Amino acid sequence: MKDTSHTHSVENSAEDNDATAAMVDAAVDTAAGREVRSSMVREPELITFGCRLNTYESEVMRTHAKNAGLNNAIIVNTCAVTKSAEKQARQAIRKAKRNNPDAQIIVTGCSAQIDPDTYSKMAEVDRVIGNDEKLKAETWDAPGDAKVLVNDIMSVHETAGHLIEGFEGHTRAFVQVQNGCNHRCTFCIIPYGRGNSRSVAIGEIVEQLRTLVARGYKEVVFTGVDITDYGLDLPGTPTLGQMIRRVLALIPELPRLRLSSIDPVEVDDDLWQLIENEPRLMPHLHISLQAGDDMVLKRMKRRHLRQDVVDMCNRARVLRPDVVFGADIIAGFPTETDEMFDNTLALVEECDLTFLHIFPYSERPGTPAARMPQVEPKIRAERALKLREAGQKQLDKLLSLNINKTAQVVVEKDNFARTESYVPVKIEGDLIAQGSLVDIMMTEVENGALKAHIIKEQKAA
Repeated sequence: MKDTSHTHSVENSAEDNDATAAMVDAAVDTAAGREVRSSMVREPELITFGCRLNTYESEVMRTHAKNAGLNNAIIVNTCAVTKSAEKQARQAIRKAKRNNPDAQIIVTGCSAQIDPDTYSKMAEVDRVIGNDEKLKAETWDAPGDAKVLVNDIMSVHETAGHLIEGFEGHTRAFVQVQNGCNHRCTFCIIPYGRGNSRSVAIGEIVEQLRTLVARGYKEVVFTGVDITDYGLDLPGTPTLGQMIRRVLALIPELPRLRLSSIDPVEVDDDLWQLIENEPRLMPHLHISLQAGDDMVLKRMKRRHLRQDVVDMCNRARVLRPDVVFGADIIAGFPTETDEMFDNTLALVEECDLTFLHIFPYSERPGTPAARMPQVEPKIRAERALKLREAGQKQLDKLLSLNINKTAQVVVEKDNFARTESYVPVKIEGDLIAQGSLVDIMMTEVENGALKAHIIKEQKAA
């Protein structure tokens, strides 16, 4: 899993989340490219903003760039979900150029796809590449003279599978199973950066997983923009659950599989059966929630209502009592009243939502929500703070409930790990090799995680 080139992931929420979940205000200095080496860049350097899908695609680009012999280049893979994410990307570009004045700066990702002119006018930027072109080897083999290479993303109808051998700096691997979105939520600009929904064929997913498992990865995350729409464009229209069932049957040596965020009303029957009966599917479901008030959800043009979320969580908990939920929530959506916000806040406790990705509403020019009556930014920030406090309370409760319990974890850097339910753990004792699969006993809460010790080490990566 070791590679000599570098990828710096600057995500906008948790360590790994897909495009719909990458919606938390990250500190500006974290995103400002401070991690880029100040010495001469030799192999391609990547700065990745946003989501799991971007993390996956950065690995594809890194492979293409290295194969093309592209040296002394910094590739910035941008996110467009919030204005803050775009601002962070621009700051990272400027800082990367200051630290590496001789490096070629290449900008790509959703923000570059949607607004290529902004980046092409930056003095620091040498090339701007769209989301479709960035994944093609020929883009890197024969760069040409054009500074901007961005096509009409809505004209793209297929998503190819790409074989990736590993992920620099990550213990778990990400596999793209879907891209784009057919829905048009009133707040979201992402379909204009990603295009319409496109699925990766099951055979290509299996081939990628076999490569990663052979490289020692014991946990894989299926990622995309709207993965519960998987298969609608494929022959036979396999559902997400049907695809997962086939993949797990074909690769019995894969110990752990996680999903990125799912739509609460699009869980198919096969996926429900897997939640109940498949221990290799981790009991951690991240919900693309956005709000817990019906009027707000209707104005967002979401596909679910409040009760749909309650019903989904109740059903999942009956089938898999150890399941833990995360959720994306927008604070201060246009027209949101105090009462509407209170409905969302109450849903956190009612559905026992724990891992929350909270962000104040961010206007996206060109979206219907940007033309609606806006909530004052100060109120958005206050509501976001209340939701984050509720999330912290939920996490504290989850940690306390796991004291003196056992779990199995894949060890990450510096003996940090997460349980099957995504509970954060710090393992005491000697340093354990990254990628090791170990059984632990959790003993007490310390610094936002559970202290633990090893019961049994199964196998090192």
